[in-house]
Amino acid sequence: MDEDAIDFVVAAWREDGHWQVSRLPRRTGLNHRSLIAALSAHPADNGVIGFVSVAEDFFIVARTHHRDSRFLLSDVAAALDWPLASQVLEEMGLEQPDEDDIDELMSAGDLTLLQDLGMGASELAMLSEDDELYPDEVLTAVANRLGFGAQFESLFEVHA
Repeated sequence: MDEDAIDFVVAAWREDGHWQVSRLPRRTGLNHRSLIAALSAHPADNGVIGFVSVAEDFFIVARTHHRDSRFLLSDVAAALDWPLASQVLEEMGLEQPDEDDIDELMSAGDLTLLQDLGMGASELAMLSEDDELYPDEVLTAVANRLGFGAQFESLFEVHA
């Protein structure tokens, strides 16, 4: 997988009760192990959240806490074309999709990984499976819901 396919990788964590948000090098999103390592490097009150957007096609939400890693993949069909998506499915113990069985956008993984932060499974599922939204739009909505939307959006502002 080419680093240019990674739109962005962002880490968010709570430290002393306040959200910290940082853009990570795109190379950290090339495989699930480098993503986990990059997220685990940050101090956190209750885990680090990672957002990865790939080719404006799909996204991954990851959450690490101590030795535990949880994932949400926005579209299982991405595993057919993208090694990162395939690795995440494998890490979660899920089977690779069969091309003939996929006819609609379908997320996979832990929809409850943000529940303790105020975003329920049904809300995350609804956003993840909305085929009208691009990955950056979904992840911005998630960041807003969790309370670090302004910090998240400021990472992408271009100053003239």
